[in-house]
Amino acid sequence: MSHLLEVKNLIKTFSNKGQQLVAVDDISFFIDRGECLGLVGESGCGKSTTANMILRLTEADAGEIRLYEGSAGKDILKLRGRELKQYYRDIQMVFQSPQDSFDPRHTLGDGIMESMINAGVSRTEAKVRMEMLLEKVELSPKLAKRYPHEVSGGQCQRAAIARALAVDPKLLVCDEATSALDVTVQAQIVALLNKLKEEMGVSILLICHDLALVQHMCDRVLVMYQGKIVEEGKPDDVIRHPKEDYTKLLIRSV
Repeated sequence: MSHLLEVKNLIKTFSNKGQQLVAVDDISFFIDRGECLGLVGESGCGKSTTANMILRLTEADAGEIRLYEGSAGKDILKLRGRELKQYYRDIQMVFQSPQDSFDPRHTLGDGIMESMINAGVSRTEAKVRMEMLLEKVELSPKLAKRYPHEVSGGQCQRAAIARALAVDPKLLVCDEATSALDVTVQAQIVALLNKLKEEMGVSILLICHDLALVQHMCDRVLVMYQGKIVEEGKPDDVIRHPKEDYTKLLIRSV
């Protein structure tokens, strides 16, 4: 299995009342093609900041983030213009609150089609593909005419996944993508993501605090604490035989 994304010595600090707060402290890791990698830790440990740097929503202070196409890797922190626009298609985000991630003035169908139309796809073709994507995420195409507030949280999150898949990304970044949903719906979304990973070969970075979810879904897991990655391995190994005190505490808290 070859690397799709590689993070090297990534650092991010923020200023707060004259003090420098290290949010991400010299971390390195990789995501393989077709892999689901879990990133777990308590709130404020640096998980979402890491995701935002991968998505270029937050600029890194130092380090590299390389996306590989074949054997050649591009440092995405240096991308500009057309190359950066292509990168935004390669990496897509699934947010914690699905209703908030859609424009409330537009239907779900229009929200899914928007990125395709922006990429130059005709509206007719985009509509056909949008309906296929809704079926792929196990939603009726009839829901395309509804607005975000007119569907359940689970249905809206499925539509958000369809929107993320619309531009054929290589990596889905799921930041607490199931935490706003009830337990039954969480299980359905996890099953859907697993199915899409197998069928489409898309890689997934799953950011969450739920170790049971990581154990069920991920191929590997990274444990993050105070901006550092303190432990990594296969979920069963990390959960059953934790090495670091923080990981033991995290497991006991569950």
